[in-house]
Amino acid sequence: MEDRSGVEAELSGMCCYRVGGCVRDALLGLPIRERDWVVLGETPRSMTERGFRQVGASFPVFLHPGTREEYALARTERKSGRGYKGFAVDFSPEITLEEDLYRRDLTINAMAMDADGRVIDPWGGRRDLEGRVLRHVSEAFAEDPLRVLRVARFMARFSGLGFVVDPETLGGMAVLVASGELMELAVERVWQETVKALESDAPAVYFRVLDACGALAVLFPELAALKGKTHSPQYHPEGDAFEHVLWVLERAACLTPDPVIRFAALTHDLGKGLTPEAMLPRHHGHDRLGVAVVEGLCDRLRVSRVFEGLASRVAGQHMRAHRVLEMRPGKVVGLLETLDAWRRPEQLEAFLIACAADSRNGGVLGEYPAGAVLREALRACQSVEVARLMEAGIRGSALGRALHQERVRRVRMVLKEYRGGPGAIIAPGGGLEATPPGF
Repeated sequence: MEDRSGVEAELSGMCCYRVGGCVRDALLGLPIRERDWVVLGETPRSMTERGFRQVGASFPVFLHPGTREEYALARTERKSGRGYKGFAVDFSPEITLEEDLYRRDLTINAMAMDADGRVIDPWGGRRDLEGRVLRHVSEAFAEDPLRVLRVARFMARFSGLGFVVDPETLGGMAVLVASGELMELAVERVWQETVKALESDAPAVYFRVLDACGALAVLFPELAALKGKTHSPQYHPEGDAFEHVLWVLERAACLTPDPVIRFAALTHDLGKGLTPEAMLPRHHGHDRLGVAVVEGLCDRLRVSRVFEGLASRVAGQHMRAHRVLEMRPGKVVGLLETLDAWRRPEQLEAFLIACAADSRNGGVLGEYPAGAVLREALRACQSVEVARLMEAGIRGSALGRALHQERVRRVRMVLKEYRGGPGAIIAPGGGLEATPPGF
């Protein structure tokens, strides 16, 4: 049995309630990720005297000395400036639970639960949970630009349960976009919300909601630039380049929970946003052009090197991967070198998952013949023993040339097997994806 003696000692005499996501998820029957609390009738001094440690700077949030769960003083907010930090906060002991819940974003997040498990729901959160609606609590919703991203993220998480955004709430999001306040958001917060969306069950929904309220063009202009960039319906029946990248993101979400790979799948075709109208529906050179676009997006949002590294490789090299059986052996070795597959074979695996999401292969998700070729080519290259070459008296720069030549020779054998040998996956001269250049 859990020993809660220390916990109860700290909470003795305090009026506190579980609030927000832990109440919402409990009512939905979902696992509770973390528990947040609101405290009534206390002050920063009384909380620290109980042993709580203050961690909030703009308003008092405290960590319980035993559980490390967050306890926030009940508060109200009044708009006093621009951006998500432009608020005057009142956390006096007289603030009521209803007043604290009123300042929250959505009704489903504006419920509380007491120690006996009784739900306090002054703003209709339980009704909207049952109706599967994301609805704002009050007119104050349109004062905080961060809420645009939060609603989009909640839709990405809960759309599979049948949730929709209330039309008036979507209108409030559009008002926020039109006000220009999205530009006040710290890029770190934009990226933080985006990563959480990429980790959700339906990450593509996040970008669709942002597009529906006009926020996509403000926060992700590289994605918005794909809208209207047509494809040949023979190879991309889902429509334009924007619809295509969301389709690829959906497929990537079925293949892996890794947000790094999902981000690479989303951004693999950003170069198509630069395609001149006269060239459509062809997109020659979009892979080469896409690298700079990906890097620009990552620089602007201060995306970590892990995300940027894979996204840049997928954007720049996915077309070569799709056509691996049409390439000369030396080019295949060069591709493996570009992907740093010798030192970090796990990077090749991540790359191939993103490429698999972009491939068709008769619509069979996860089957990517080019992946099998590149994995076998890597194994063939890794089987070359440098020691054997050195025993033959090869040294210096000649050793590097000999190593490359032997890798090329072995990859040639792999390609020959896959192109026309027993168990071949492709007829000689054919293409894995049967797509024209620049598709």
